[in-house]
Parts: sequence; structure tokens; C-alpha cells
Amino acid sequence: MVMQVSWRADEELVERAKRRARDLNKSLNGYLSFVVDTATNPEAAGTEAERLRERFAAAGLLAESPPPRGPLPTEEELVEARREAGKGTPLSDYITSGRGE
Repeated sequence: MVMQVSWRADEELVERAKRRARDLNKSLNGYLSFVVDTATNPEAAGTEAERLRERFAAAGLLAESPPPRGPLPTEEELVEARREAGKGTPLSDYITSGRGE
């Protein structure tokens, strides 16, 4: 789901963001989404993303994923979970029955 948000910032910061967006051939919205995703998504990759992640890390602004808590599942438990996945009632059946079809 796409959401709309407002961003209040100093005029000079907005102009710098606009210039950088133009430099990268992105819209301002696309650039701001890229920056926030890079700062919060450890899976972000690519040269520009890597540079941003390094800068965010140096400034202490990079969101880090916490280490897993509790014991990790064994390989056998993963195999069993994969085998059982998808055996339930399909969501479409619940939707259809809710419509009286």
C-alpha cells in the first residue's frame, strides 16, 4: 500500500534534495523514498545506496536489524515448516464465502 506523507524542511535542504534528485534523474519523491529506504533497509544495494549507507553509518543514522532472539530453527524444522506451508484454506475461499458466492 502506498501512503502519502508531508515533509517539512528548510528551503535550502529542499533545494539540495531537488538538485540531487535531478542529478540522479529521479523525482523528488523517488529520491526521498530511495534515501529513506537506504537508511532503513539493510538489503539496499547498489553503488549510490552503498555510498549513502556508509554516510548514514558514519553519522549514526543507519537503522540496524537486531540480532535474532531465541534459538534458531534447525534444518529439519525448516524443512517441516516449508512442507506444511500453503496447506491451509486459500484466502480467496474466505473472500468468496464472505460475499455469499
